[in-house]
Amino acid sequence: MSTTAHSRRDFLACAAKAAALGVSGTAGLSGAPAFATTLSQSPAITADAGVIPYGAAARSDALLSDPSYRAAIVANCQMIVPESEMKWLELHPTRGEYSFGKADAIMDFARQNKIEVRGHTLAWYGAMPTWTEAIADRAEAERELVDHIGTVVSRYRGAIPSWDVINEPLADWPDGESLFRPSVWATRLGPDYLDIALRETAAADPDARLVLNEYDVEFKGPRFAARRKALIGLLRSLRDRDVPLHAVGLQAHLFADRRIDRDGLQELLAEFAALGLDVLVTELDVIDYRLPGKIGERDALVARIAGQFLQSVCDVVRPKAILTWGLSDRYTWVPTYFKRPDGMANRPLPFDADLKRKPLFDVIEQFRRKAL
Repeated sequence: MSTTAHSRRDFLACAAKAAALGVSGTAGLSGAPAFATTLSQSPAITADAGVIPYGAAARSDALLSDPSYRAAIVANCQMIVPESEMKWLELHPTRGEYSFGKADAIMDFARQNKIEVRGHTLAWYGAMPTWTEAIADRAEAERELVDHIGTVVSRYRGAIPSWDVINEPLADWPDGESLFRPSVWATRLGPDYLDIALRETAAADPDARLVLNEYDVEFKGPRFAARRKALIGLLRSLRDRDVPLHAVGLQAHLFADRRIDRDGLQELLAEFAALGLDVLVTELDVIDYRLPGKIGERDALVARIAGQFLQSVCDVVRPKAILTWGLSDRYTWVPTYFKRPDGMANRPLPFDADLKRKPLFDVIEQFRRKAL
C-alpha cells in the first residue's frame, strides 16, 4: 500500500476549511481511526422513524463559500454524497500519492452536523487521472485498484456506511460481445474488476454496505430493456460467485421526453428483491431542457415525472434512501450537457437557485413517508 502524502501546507489548509465549514478540530487528517472514533463518539445519526432518509450530492467548495447552501443542506438532508471529492481524479491525482483535503472537509462537516455520508465512487470509467492511462497490464491494473480501494476505504472505515463501489459498469447498449463500458479496469482486468473491487472493499471495511450504481434502466425502449437484461444478468453472476454485494443504486436521471417503463422497471425491482438486494435511489433529478419554459408549469411537470418513477419503485420495494444529484438548481451538472435552447435556467432539483422549495421536494417527501 502506498504512502499517503500530506504537507504542512495541506494540513493547515484542511484545518482552515474545516473551520470555515463550521466544524471543530481537524478530525481525520491523521488517518482512518480518527474518523471512526469521532463518529462513534457523536450522537447517533437518526431520521424520523419509518421515514426513508433523504440526501443530496454536495460540493465541498459550495459548502465552504456559500452559507445559505450549507444551511439548506443541514436543514434538509439526512445524508450527503460527495459529488466529485471521492472520485479518483480528486483523491488520487498522482501515482502513489493521495489528496484527502476536500474529502476530509466533507467528512468533518457531516460529522459535526450529524449527517451520514455515502462514498462515491471506487471503480468507474470516468474522472480518472491521466497517469492511469499508462497502466500497462493486468497485474499493474489489479495492484493499483487494490491499493486505491484499500487506502480510501480503510481511511473512512466506520465513518462511511455505504459505498458506490461499482459505478456505471454497463455499456450504453450492452450486448453479448460488449457488455461492459470501456475503461482501464474493463480493458486490463475484464469482468474480474467487479469482483476485485467488491471483495477488496469488503475486506477494507467488513461493515460497509456495497452498492452497484447504474443509470438508464427505467425507460421504455429497446436500449433500456437491453440494459435491464444485462444488469440482472450481471447481478446473478455476482451472486452465483458469492461476490459481496448488498444493494443496487438507481441513479434516476429522468428525462422529460422519455416514458417510464413501469412494467419493465418493476420486473427488474422484483429480480433485485429475489436476489436479496436492497435498492437506493442515488442521483435523482429531472432533465428539463425540453419542457415548456413557464416556471410553474415546468416545475409541476418535473414533480410529476419524478412521482411516476417513485411510485413505480415504491409499489415494489421500499428504497433504503432517496438522494438527488444536488439540492439546489444553484449547483447542478445539468446545464453543462443539457442547456435549454430558450436560454432559461434549468430547474432539475428540489430547491431553486434561491433555495426556495419546489414541488419536486414535496413529491419526494410524500414518498419518503409512504409505507410499502
